[in-house]
Amino acid sequence: MSAAETEAGKWTESCAVSGAKEEKTSMNEPPSKNELKRRLKAEKAAKIKAEKAAKKAAEAVIKSANAPSNTAPHMDQEEELDPTAYFFNREKMLIDMENEGINPYPHKFHVSTSLPEFHEQFGNLENGRHLEDTSISVAGRLHSKRASGSKLLFYDLRGDGAKIQVMSSLEMYESHESFYKIHHLLRRGDIVGIQGFPGKSKKGELSIFPRRITILSPCLHMLPKAHYGLKLQDTRYRQRYLDLILNDETRKVFEIRAKIINFIRHFLDTRRFLEVETPMMNMIAGGATAKPFVTYHNDLHMNLYMRVAPELYLKQLVIGGLDRVYEVGRQFRNEGIDLTHNPEFTSCEFYMAYADYNDLMTMTEELFSSMVKEISGSYQLTIHRDPSEDPISIDFTPPFRRIKMVTAVEEATGMAIPINEPEVCLPILDSLVKKYELDCSPPRSIARLLDKLVGHFIEDNKANWTQPFFIMDQPVYNSPLAKYHRETAGLTERFELFLAGAEICNAYTELNNPKVQRERFIEQTRQAADGDDEAQPHDEAFCTAMEYGLPPTGGWGCGIDRLAMFLSNKFNIKEVLLFPAMKPDDQPSVSEGSGESVGVSPSGSVDVEALEMSLTRGAFVNGEAPSKADARAFDQVKVMDNVVLGKYPNVRKWVQYVGAFSAEVRSKW
Repeated sequence: MSAAETEAGKWTESCAVSGAKEEKTSMNEPPSKNELKRRLKAEKAAKIKAEKAAKKAAEAVIKSANAPSNTAPHMDQEEELDPTAYFFNREKMLIDMENEGINPYPHKFHVSTSLPEFHEQFGNLENGRHLEDTSISVAGRLHSKRASGSKLLFYDLRGDGAKIQVMSSLEMYESHESFYKIHHLLRRGDIVGIQGFPGKSKKGELSIFPRRITILSPCLHMLPKAHYGLKLQDTRYRQRYLDLILNDETRKVFEIRAKIINFIRHFLDTRRFLEVETPMMNMIAGGATAKPFVTYHNDLHMNLYMRVAPELYLKQLVIGGLDRVYEVGRQFRNEGIDLTHNPEFTSCEFYMAYADYNDLMTMTEELFSSMVKEISGSYQLTIHRDPSEDPISIDFTPPFRRIKMVTAVEEATGMAIPINEPEVCLPILDSLVKKYELDCSPPRSIARLLDKLVGHFIEDNKANWTQPFFIMDQPVYNSPLAKYHRETAGLTERFELFLAGAEICNAYTELNNPKVQRERFIEQTRQAADGDDEAQPHDEAFCTAMEYGLPPTGGWGCGIDRLAMFLSNKFNIKEVLLFPAMKPDDQPSVSEGSGESVGVSPSGSVDVEALEMSLTRGAFVNGEAPSKADARAFDQVKVMDNVVLGKYPNVRKWVQYVGAFSAEVRSKW
């Protein structure tokens, strides 16, 4: 039956309902087929026209519904606003949403597929294919926004370290009105939930095609553009959440850090070690030569010390019969902050009964070589200790080079060092330190003087940097908890592992003779009386525990932060700490009150040597943020001879940092 015949059959009823008395045909006669066709065509045209008019009206209403006024700026124009104005605009938008009954912070959104899973499941689709029958829901943070007319919008959705494209089409959305409304509300940085279907664009971009988008948590602040990222170090360290939002590289660094810790735990667990936890607050700050933080316990009415190392507790557990124990945890040392030191840091220490330092050197080679291969894919690791210099390639293929400390210094200086005769040894070391113009602050003890010579001739010798190397057989003066050497008097069975001049781990055959341990503590007490604030205190409780019998034991400790620096190729420890120690934003620098900065006078004249020292404390003259002092000094330093600046690596890096800003920006510091 034709459409015209169907219409004729219903004519009488429809005419009565509509009161169609104006028709040319009689009330008692049906219209002709041609007349019915004309009516159908006219009704269809009217319906299409009405839909277009309604859509246009809805679009106009929705675009202005949540705006402060009819002249509200477009999103691109909005991002040209002052950040404060942008924030207030977004707050106004939230108020309008709530007034309309829209909750901008819903309690729950069901996520069926994470973004990494989305890639795994649909990454192999052919270009242009859409799986419209597959309904999924994803969530993440919106980044860039692009439009292709008013009916097709594109976003980048990021989450869990992955990115997909959101390809939102008017025709595929649940309704035209809700399409225009949601896209008027969305801004870069918003966290959203998306229900839709997967597919690929014609160009092969893996995408989700939304049926519905829900705002889960709006971003009220204007994000930096993804193309430029977040560059200022100070902002990156203080607002790590913002750094993680904008810089994928930052996320990868902390993924590497997590892999390092997991690898160490697995390595030890498979060798029957037991992970334990020991106190972080102690009555005595023992276990390492370091200056402690002091706190106060209100209930006990006494000072306590934040631990500098867990060593003494772990060895008591070995005395108690836990033959293999380890701990991964925080240590606290009240010392300087620089490119490789942070007052709060993470370490791993393990203790292994019936092992000595030779066993631990072999274990260390196995641990680090297998870790580097697992994480980086080979035994070769390329790092940048200094961004202004060429990269360094380190070969982790075992075995590693073993350097005897005192012997190496004797060979380098051509002087015999009678380490077992302190009265003779001290003046020799003092004269060598003066001869090579090495700086050693008081007290100039054998341990401190020798440490300066070792740093100069062994640690900083780039000929040793082609692979990890052990410095071994340290003197008793440097090692109060290590066991005396079985062959050479005055030395201990201790080693430290170095990578490109930086100490990574420290280990030794543990001293298990309580009588000798007491003597060592007494010597440390004497050094403390002479002004050495890093000398270890006398721990009689530990000596008493040793009297119950500590088996022959090897002890090992590793700094996780420095290890993460190497495996992620970062030269600043702040890059591998999620929340590094920072001076408060509103705290003035030491010299700020006088208007002067170290190395820079108010007129801008520069003492390059003083400036070099100042820059060891931060990326800029007064710390981690640029100031007028940087701008004044830069104008003079930038014209200096490169040969002169070559002697000052910190100044060279500072010139690169400051030079990245335009003169106009520097003038506003």
